[in-house]
Amino acid sequence: MRTLKHLFDNNRRWAEALRERDPEFFSRLANQQSPKYLWIGCSDSRVPATQVVDLLPGEMFVHRNVANLVVHSDINCLSVIQFAVEILKVEEIIVCGHYGCGGVKAAMGGPGDGVLDGWLQHIRDTYAQHRKELDAVSDQRLRLDLLCEINVMEQVWNVSQTTYVQNAWKDGREPNVHGWVYDISDGILKDLDITVSSSEEALAIRRKIKNHAGVRL
Repeated sequence: MRTLKHLFDNNRRWAEALRERDPEFFSRLANQQSPKYLWIGCSDSRVPATQVVDLLPGEMFVHRNVANLVVHSDINCLSVIQFAVEILKVEEIIVCGHYGCGGVKAAMGGPGDGVLDGWLQHIRDTYAQHRKELDAVSDQRLRLDLLCEINVMEQVWNVSQTTYVQNAWKDGREPNVHGWVYDISDGILKDLDITVSSSEEALAIRRKIKNHAGVRL
């Protein structure tokens, strides 16, 4: 029977190192979580949410799925957003995609098989909506990267339209919703300049997405 002992050894060293730096760290963490941030990102193993922004456990609430989608029929994602906004009172929601995303690439390649195919249809719909602008980009890698950015912007729109975020804004509360992309090749985040903090600002997202689709990377 495999027990993955090396991972338990890694865990012990990690926990001991944290306690050496801050003996009360885990006792404080056990009492309450009060993160300021909700991260909605891709499940890609190369994009560890807290590490890329150098935050400690307890400082970021995290939801990840293939291609960082926010789908209004996905009760898992919606439950995370509701809990983050209504219970944890997060101040910032970050939708973060990454360049070279395998999910986005698979969606560009056409229909496939299984449940993943249905999941990726959301990206295919986005691709179809901006096909003229995207297909005008001759470099396949740049076309993929542009669709990765547009996909993030679409998810910022989807987050902004959830009942939980809309109600928070009506009550004069946060969160602010941001769209970022992570570059695995150098570890650097890119801000897509699509932060929204109100229903009025959210209305401008559609225009920003259309304008962005015409940008050549």
